[in-house]
Amino acid sequence: MIHLTRLDGEAFILNADLIKYVEHRPDTFITLTSNDRIVVTESPDEVLQLTIEYQRNKRLLPDGCTN
Repeated sequence: MIHLTRLDGEAFILNADLIKYVEHRPDTFITLTSNDRIVVTESPDEVLQLTIEYQRNKRLLPDGCTN
C-alpha cells in the first residue's frame, strides 16, 4: 500500500498492485486495473518510487505480517 494525496488535500492509501499506469497531464493521473482514475498531487516519479518501495518491502515481509 502507498500513501498518496488527492488534489483536495485528502490523504489516502492505495493498493499499488492495482496501478495500471500513471500519466502526467499536467496533474498526475493514476489509472487502476479496474479503469478507475485517480488524480493525485504527487508527481509520476514520486508515485513510481513509492510503488517500487512497496514492491520491495512486500517481498521482504513474511506471510501474515501486518506491519
